[in-house]
Amino acid sequence: MNRKQRRRLQEAFFVGIMRTSLAGACLVLGTILAVITVRGVGALSWEMVSQPPESGFYLGGGGGILNAILGSLALATGATLLAMALAVPLALFMHTYLRSSRIANGIRLVLDVMWGIPSIVYGAFGFALMVFMGLRASLLAGVLTLALVVLPILARTFDEVLMMSPKDLREATLSLGATRLEYLGVLLRQALPGLMTALLLAFGRGIGDAASVLFTAGYTDALPQSLTRPVASLPLAIFYQLSTPFPEVQARAYASALVLTILILVVSLLAQLSARRLGKHVIR
Repeated sequence: MNRKQRRRLQEAFFVGIMRTSLAGACLVLGTILAVITVRGVGALSWEMVSQPPESGFYLGGGGGILNAILGSLALATGATLLAMALAVPLALFMHTYLRSSRIANGIRLVLDVMWGIPSIVYGAFGFALMVFMGLRASLLAGVLTLALVVLPILARTFDEVLMMSPKDLREATLSLGATRLEYLGVLLRQALPGLMTALLLAFGRGIGDAASVLFTAGYTDALPQSLTRPVASLPLAIFYQLSTPFPEVQARAYASALVLTILILVVSLLAQLSARRLGKHVIR
């Protein structure tokens, strides 16, 4: 077997592995969607997504999961905005002033470690901090804890986006007499599509997280009212409904999972759409 035939055989082998992995991922995703759709579509109704739970909801009574939908949106939105306020300036500062220094590499290492920490650890940390400060479970505590979960995701994703910016962009901008602060604006405009994608991905991660808000945001059947009151979330609503022995309530849990899946799917589609729309005028 000559070298050319060996290369073709290796290429065919690895292409086969990639296709098999893709088919396996699609099969797993399709199975999950099929299960929650078959078990939950019968319980899904306009009443369920437009009303808060009524008395005896978890015993088969009326009402819906509007409190959990609004609570998840509030938690994910607040956490993503708070993480963005920290991650974007950090990433821009690293690429403008630190570049590839040891400090920048150390920051990346810290963010990678934070990314790998399970969200339940952040929840335990938030709960311990709440106990130390004498606070109670609330929307604010949930937002602060969830922001720690999505911060490394947002920061490292935006950092990788900035790394893909053209190498000559910095020299060309500074050679025209621009200051480093003005270069920040040029760099931010160049990385805007990637930033929007990172924001939406972080939002999707936050809206589906349960462990970090289990002890910090609490749970309530009421709609979100203030930052100092407990708030419901869709993952916990699914958990509590699945924990009941009533089949009709368990069917609602699968319907809630279907609603959560649809929300994450919409966020993913928006991420793809924003990357295509905003990337038309980006320098390649």
